[in-house]
Amino acid sequence: MGQQLGIVDYLFLYCMVSIWVMLFVNIVLTIGGYIYYLKTLKMNLDEPLNAYPFVSILIPAHNEEKVIGQTVSALIALDYPRDKYEIIVINDNSSDQTGEILANIQRRVPDFNLNIITTDTVTGGKGKSNALNIGFQKSKGELIAVYDADNTPERNALKYLVHALRRDDSLGAVIGKFRTRNRNKNMLTRFINIETLGFQWMVQAGRWQLFNLCTIPGTNFIVRKSIIEEMGGWDTKAIAEDTEISFRLYRLGYKIKYIPMSVTWEQEPETIPVWMRQRSRWVKGNVYVLVKNFKLLFSGESKYIRFDLLYFSSIYFLFLSSAIISDLIFLLGVCDIIQFKVAGNTALLWLMAYLIFILEIAIALSMEKGESNPKNIALIALMYFTYCQLWLIVAIRGVWLYVKDSFLGLEAKWYKTERF
Repeated sequence: MGQQLGIVDYLFLYCMVSIWVMLFVNIVLTIGGYIYYLKTLKMNLDEPLNAYPFVSILIPAHNEEKVIGQTVSALIALDYPRDKYEIIVINDNSSDQTGEILANIQRRVPDFNLNIITTDTVTGGKGKSNALNIGFQKSKGELIAVYDADNTPERNALKYLVHALRRDDSLGAVIGKFRTRNRNKNMLTRFINIETLGFQWMVQAGRWQLFNLCTIPGTNFIVRKSIIEEMGGWDTKAIAEDTEISFRLYRLGYKIKYIPMSVTWEQEPETIPVWMRQRSRWVKGNVYVLVKNFKLLFSGESKYIRFDLLYFSSIYFLFLSSAIISDLIFLLGVCDIIQFKVAGNTALLWLMAYLIFILEIAIALSMEKGESNPKNIALIALMYFTYCQLWLIVAIRGVWLYVKDSFLGLEAKWYKTERF
């Protein structure tokens, strides 16, 4: 029995140290994000350029009949010189009305530079990366922008991204902010709204301020075409193609900057099953990227991505295991199945961690107009016991899917997020 209790004690200490290290790192990132937020208040991205570069906007679309019309219409209405950008929609092996809707838009605006590429089961249907590579081959712009098929960017979104990139030659890409369009639909979408804002202000803005690091999201970003050519396009084995291409871009010595003034609104999952499938895919894709690049951790080549390798590895392995083990210890302890002898007030440690979690997210929400309100603060407190616990299940499932699919040698394919 003594040996068993000793093991529990060590596991508990492991959990406490891991969780508190991650809490400390995130509070530092949150402070960094707030400093960057104050800087953005003084930025002026409205001053026009002397000459605007030609931009190719890629939209990969697979069975997107519910949202594709709104997305393309929003992109046509962008505040950007009309003769300086093209829209390339990759209608990737769709079996619904996506093609008909796009054809109707093309007939409605015959003078607009809208190019529709339709693939079949032979050339397409192999995932977002493959679709982007197909669209990239037809692109004419010196800059490449990517928007997901469920996005409605604000009119100045692209202009702000271009202005930021053209004024700093060290930048390889510039990313904007994504907001939850259907955030008031139900409790789940409200949680997602808080999560996305917290991530962007804490992890994206904080990492940019402190380390000049950002991760390209799947939408609302621009990248220099020459860099994509140098990298040989998107990795077709990567499900999280955005994270994967970020790592490769940094290894080439370029930076990725976060410009929160560039905003797009996207539709988020409205049911738990759809959310779990989407997030499991994200975890699986990010684990692929970490495994692919982990060997570079102690290499000079990784000096630009070492923090990200450590940070995301800690989230998906160190923090995930700690959270699962600590939950099990708590439940078994409540049921009086196990006991541990670690000295100190464990209830106080847990309460402090809980309060810091609320504080971190509350600070992030304070940087977003209209989001720092009593209702959202109460939702943050509730998230810890509900949404965050569901995330543990999603993370376990994502890691398992990566291991299973790697063992079976399955290829990347479209993981369709249901639209509403």
